[in-house]
Amino acid sequence: MAGNKPTTIKEIARKLKISPSTVSRALNDHPSIGLVTTMRVKKMAEEMAYEPNQTAIFFKQRKTFTIGVILPKLSEPFFSEAISVIENVAEDKKYTVLLGQSLDDENRELNIIQTFKKHRVDGILISMSKNTGDTDFLEILSKTEIPIVFFDCVPDLANVHKVYSDLASGMIEAIEAFVDRGHRKIALINGPESLLASKERAEAFQNALEKNGIGADSSYVVNTDLTEQGNEEAMDKICSLADRPSAVVSFNDFVTLDLIRYAKQRGIVLNQDMFFISYANYPLWKYMDNPPMGSIEQYPEKQAQKAAEILFDCIDKKEYTTNPQDVVFPSKLVLK
Repeated sequence: MAGNKPTTIKEIARKLKISPSTVSRALNDHPSIGLVTTMRVKKMAEEMAYEPNQTAIFFKQRKTFTIGVILPKLSEPFFSEAISVIENVAEDKKYTVLLGQSLDDENRELNIIQTFKKHRVDGILISMSKNTGDTDFLEILSKTEIPIVFFDCVPDLANVHKVYSDLASGMIEAIEAFVDRGHRKIALINGPESLLASKERAEAFQNALEKNGIGADSSYVVNTDLTEQGNEEAMDKICSLADRPSAVVSFNDFVTLDLIRYAKQRGIVLNQDMFFISYANYPLWKYMDNPPMGSIEQYPEKQAQKAAEILFDCIDKKEYTTNPQDVVFPSKLVLK
């Protein structure tokens, strides 16, 4: 084509000496058009390098066939596994995925949401930043009828779709595994106090200790901001206790890596002087000669699959938060 100008339906129609409406119907496999005509039209369209006008299609169907996904950090194995599942579901639905990383920054997260809104995505999947304290964006999205589904890190709200892991089941298994091996002095190195996931871990920890007849000791519960320095400071508090614990449940596997490194610097021998169990169950442990005692699986693939299915169901039914779904997957201890 001269000047690389896109081929139009009218040009195909002129070539074949048929009406543009017949060409359009044939390209869309309309039953009113015979097989021979349909094949002729599609063959000519291919020869003329015809590409459908996506903007016109979007306008007609009132869809952009894109969804937005917001994750804290793609470098974390949990989220890299999750996005792979989401993209597979989207591909099956002939959808494109737009991805944004909040990097646990609330303002950045809000900016990504506003960008997705401007691009008129058909729906949004989000695992919230650990620093997000404001969910006013839900009202903004509801006015534009963009459905949103939360997964993994979800808000403490009743009127939203959310998919997450029950942290209590894995915590109970972790404490029981420690107790079965003779541990009674068990600590929790938790995330930021403001984070819902930290509150859930703290509550589960307390209940699991009580279930096993172990009294609570506030000095055995330490919070970290999840930075390397914060993790080391938390471990220093634990190691400096006169009655040092012999077992530790930590916020996640990345925190445990910092804790193990710091413990070694203090001359503490892993799986001898101190034992660790953490949340996440990342693949990294299989590369260690002496991994921690265990890790708690939170099933990123299952969470992502279910969250994506709920979102596309909302898109197909043109529903925002009618009958919000609250889906919980039990976490499970995996011993190393």
